[in-house]
Amino acid sequence: MRVLLIEDDDRVAGPLMEGLRRFGFAVEHARTGAAGLSAPEPAMVLLDLGLPDMDGIDVCRALRARSPVPIIMITARDDEVDRVLGLELGADDYVSKPFGVRELVARIRAVTRRARPGALGAGPETGAGGAGGTPGAQRIGALAIDRRTRQVHLHGSPIALAPKEFDLLTCLAEDPGAVCSRRQILDTAWEPHYFGPTKTLDVHIAALRRKLGDSSWIENIRGIGFRLVPPSAPHAASTPPPGPCVGGAR
Repeated sequence: MRVLLIEDDDRVAGPLMEGLRRFGFAVEHARTGAAGLSAPEPAMVLLDLGLPDMDGIDVCRALRARSPVPIIMITARDDEVDRVLGLELGADDYVSKPFGVRELVARIRAVTRRARPGALGAGPETGAGGAGGTPGAQRIGALAIDRRTRQVHLHGSPIALAPKEFDLLTCLAEDPGAVCSRRQILDTAWEPHYFGPTKTLDVHIAALRRKLGDSSWIENIRGIGFRLVPPSAPHAASTPPPGPCVGGAR
């Protein structure tokens, strides 16, 4: 997912961009409201309200007037009026400084799911609802994943997954067909800056493949990571670059 961060303080923007990129997001940075408004439209806007050239509320108003792009406000302001006004103008959520990257990623994924159900796993093999799933469940071929209830169905039959196996599957399912690096998966399904044995990932991949009944559901891209594809899906002639493992990011 491509995210536009409109934030003038590099002390905030630098660590935030680094953290989001570790979760697989592509981040573009604008230091002023004018630069943010002239940037190519992203999939998500993170908007600081305290900008040097114009009020973030005005940027929010201008963005919403021309586009339904999801907007999360970032604010250090204590005034509830600013937050309420931003939400009334069309912002989808807000976070108050200071905040953690994991909290922001969770909000990005939640906003994306609300704005475009199933968008975190959007693609030609993905849809919502259908046999063996529930309304709002993500479908990838014969696989249905319901993040709200943490249930998984394959060909209409339920699959019992351990909590970590479910987290691993949803990480891969956030962008079906795209490659998730081993680092992205560990940061998302385990925790940021995970320093335990990386072989635990291979053990869980093997267990998940067994439960899916076909090892070709999860492809090993040598030297990079893994990707989730329906066994019947045609394979691309070349290996795609690592994609987001996020939602959403999520």
